[in-house]
Amino acid sequence: MNGGEALVVVNVSNGNTIATALEEAYHFTKRLRGLMFTKQLHSGAGIHLKPCQSVHTFFMNYAIDILYVNDRNEVVAIDEALKPRRVGKVYRGVASVVELPKGTVKSTQTEIGHLLKFIS
Repeated sequence: MNGGEALVVVNVSNGNTIATALEEAYHFTKRLRGLMFTKQLHSGAGIHLKPCQSVHTFFMNYAIDILYVNDRNEVVAIDEALKPRRVGKVYRGVASVVELPKGTVKSTQTEIGHLLKFIS
């Protein structure tokens, strides 16, 4: 991941911090690249793809957790430990996607319906 400005994302519903170094991917080329060709995703890191409705893990060698978020920053779906070379599901009402290290959803107790806050 490159060294742009990082976001902190907090689960407002339970008070847990989900990521402290979330990379913004708000432009086409950055969304297109995403996490492809990265070796790993460290704890506390991740990427926020916006706009985005679905993801894939092609050209990746590790599993990731995925939060599908609507325009109110509410989690509407979750994929845990999506393995490499897979395509995530397409969910209705998704405005953005947060890709996180495997195990983040469980360790932060994030659930469908929880509200997220993105902090610069």
